[in-house]
Amino acid sequence: MVLGLSSKKEKIDGLAESSGTSLAASAWKRLRRSPVFLTGAVIIGIFILISLLSPWLAPHNPADPMLIDQVVKARNEIPPAQPGHPLGGDLQGRDFLSRLLVGSQQTLIVGVGATLIGLSGGLILGTLAGALGGWVDSVVMRIVDVMLSLPSLLLAFSIAAMFARPSQFTVILAVAIVQIPVFARLLRGSMLAQRHSDHVLAATALGVKKGAIVFRHMLPNSLGPVIVQSTLVLATAIIEAAALSFLGLGNPDDRIPEWGQMLGDVQKVFDTHPHLAAWPAICIIIVALGFTLMGETLREALDPKNRR
Repeated sequence: MVLGLSSKKEKIDGLAESSGTSLAASAWKRLRRSPVFLTGAVIIGIFILISLLSPWLAPHNPADPMLIDQVVKARNEIPPAQPGHPLGGDLQGRDFLSRLLVGSQQTLIVGVGATLIGLSGGLILGTLAGALGGWVDSVVMRIVDVMLSLPSLLLAFSIAAMFARPSQFTVILAVAIVQIPVFARLLRGSMLAQRHSDHVLAATALGVKKGAIVFRHMLPNSLGPVIVQSTLVLATAIIEAAALSFLGLGNPDDRIPEWGQMLGDVQKVFDTHPHLAAWPAICIIIVALGFTLMGETLREALDPKNRR
């Protein structure tokens, strides 16, 4: 009897909470108690902190070949771990730990830059398709369908290969173009759902101009899923940018380290020095995992169907 009353009380409290609490507040309450979200947040927090402070955290200049006298290329010998250089050196005699730390900053710049450009392009196309409809919607969606039908990495590789001089910006641009259709389709679907909502229908009945309806009512209420998707796209952008750099389509200046570039530099000596590839690969995997954990939990927490 007591158990039955307590369970009924919990259901009533849950209904009262869901009816009296906003979706954002309810989502934040669930996120604070989610170990998956907290794990992802900690990983991303540490990554961002290291990236911002890497110029001061790096014990040595990442471009200085201070250990070049210990490199014997004929026998594939590189500087081992030693006092002042806990991870040893690379093929050019540069401190590997310093390059790993500074490389996090370049990886963050590429990932965030590609995501912001892709998000901006997706917002433009998605808004045009969702707001105007008709032939504009058809044209935009057919272009989006064609881009989505191609493997994202293959498309990014094709775009990056078109530039005569590869650089960090060409990597950002190639990865960003690949992400545009993802955001465009998601925003267009959200805006189409907003068309038939009560507040949009009421504004239309009151004679509010279409532009005001789109930018004041439809677009702001459609951005939630897009913002959540951007955290997931960040993980994809980091992996794809690393893949392009690994294939030699990134910044050719190896004085500025980047994790994907560091992976590509050790292809010839991977058999004898696998740790040179293991460290940047592990960093990429952990950071991508952090963004994925945050994105998935955010998506579930902000889904009204999961609200209790």
